[in-house]
Amino acid sequence: MWWAGMLTMIIGEIANFAAYTFAPAILVTPLGALSIIFSAVLAHFILEEKLHIFGVLGCVLCVVGSVSIVLHAPQERTIESVKQVWSLATAPGFIVYTCLVVLLVVVLILLVPRYGTSHLVVYIGICSLMGSLTVMCVKAVGIALKLSFEGMNQFKYFQTWIFTVTLIFCCLLQINYLNKALDTFNTAVISPVYYVMFTTFTILASMIMFKDWDLQNGSQIATELCGFVTILAGTFLLHKTKDMGNSASTTEVTEPPVCESPNHQNEPSNP
Repeated sequence: MWWAGMLTMIIGEIANFAAYTFAPAILVTPLGALSIIFSAVLAHFILEEKLHIFGVLGCVLCVVGSVSIVLHAPQERTIESVKQVWSLATAPGFIVYTCLVVLLVVVLILLVPRYGTSHLVVYIGICSLMGSLTVMCVKAVGIALKLSFEGMNQFKYFQTWIFTVTLIFCCLLQINYLNKALDTFNTAVISPVYYVMFTTFTILASMIMFKDWDLQNGSQIATELCGFVTILAGTFLLHKTKDMGNSASTTEVTEPPVCESPNHQNEPSNP
């Protein structure tokens, strides 16, 4: 059972990696909330964890928000070489974003000894900021792999190896501080906060680097944002109320009735 769970997790992560290759990050990242829905539903039937009415409402909100994003998501940019991704990554706007992310991460790392055990945002901020860069590197490496499988070798360019090394470094740093956060704070609190911050920074990074919203009008962008907010509401509702259906019912202890004989019913009580 353990190996089956590990295998399904590996397959899921590989599929998630491949999704960034064929779709914009602004579409793939918010849809991670669907894993929360499937976890809640499977836990209801397999682990016998009761899915109460608020859990069902949270699932519905996540589905509605996901459908809104899918229907109005931007089209994937056609990329024919890793050099094209490198030109996007070295554009002035994304360089400024990367410098700000690195600066904020360094400041948060310096604040860890003093505020790490009392402020959740320190650990989650490091993971979320580095996670946005991780997703951009994942997309670049995924595109390189896809083009290489199609016969156009992209690993002969030094840019591909820069993206690969940066991806490994960001993943290791992100995993390190996420584990520290899980050791320090409650998982039920970390999960929704991390999802919100990670998704927000990833969408921002994708918007700056790939300019996903350049070809969309205001109504499409507003609908995507509304869908994202709806997913956030459903995610918070699921996590905040997930233990309501599993609370143990307390049994009331009642004293057995005292049977009195008819002779004692009319006797006066002793002072």
